[in-house]
Amino acid sequence: MPDYSVTPSYRLLALDHEIALERAQERLRAEFVTVFDWDTVHHYLMSSYDEFAARSRVTLYLPTLAERFCRQQLQARARLEGKVARRHPTVLFLCTHNAGRSQIALGFFTQLARGRAVAWSGGSEPSPALNPAVVAAMAEIGVDIGDEYPKPWTEDIIAAADVVITMGCGDICPLLPGPRYLEWIIEDPAGLDVEQVRPIRDDIERRVGELLVELGIAVLRGSGAR
Repeated sequence: MPDYSVTPSYRLLALDHEIALERAQERLRAEFVTVFDWDTVHHYLMSSYDEFAARSRVTLYLPTLAERFCRQQLQARARLEGKVARRHPTVLFLCTHNAGRSQIALGFFTQLARGRAVAWSGGSEPSPALNPAVVAAMAEIGVDIGDEYPKPWTEDIIAAADVVITMGCGDICPLLPGPRYLEWIIEDPAGLDVEQVRPIRDDIERRVGELLVELGIAVLRGSGAR
């Protein structure tokens, strides 16, 4: 049984959260059983929970978000340590709030890559939730990003990426040796309505398609959102 007795003051675990975290830890431990020990999985899961609990307005889904972010961090660390093969190129999309531009890019990349490449996203100052106008603009062309969530980046996640795309985070975006960096100058959709978001969405779709071709991943006719 994990020891939750020593916790930050804001982590007052309800019973349902404790049970959910225990089950998440069991799933992650089974998934990474040949890669990481129990203590490593536990550390990443609880630190992920703390990250979201510290800034979340809605606590209902904290264990789920913690599990998803923990999984991404463990995947990144496993890549860095050479514990898993780098079968597919990995692209990381970064912006300030991870609520708009980087999420649009992630949505298009995931759909168009069709499992032939991996994409992550992050922000320097993650918002509590996705920009609803962005979610709506993507949904109207058949790309559902409603299950995504704003998250921070970590040095491991950045270092594990093959390509890092920065979108408006400026000097805050860290530069680490290893990844190839590209900067996309794209308007921030924060505060815009759906009609104003559409040109931004379409610009990002074009850029993502070009990036995939550059990575040697053909974007097949009819494989896009429309």
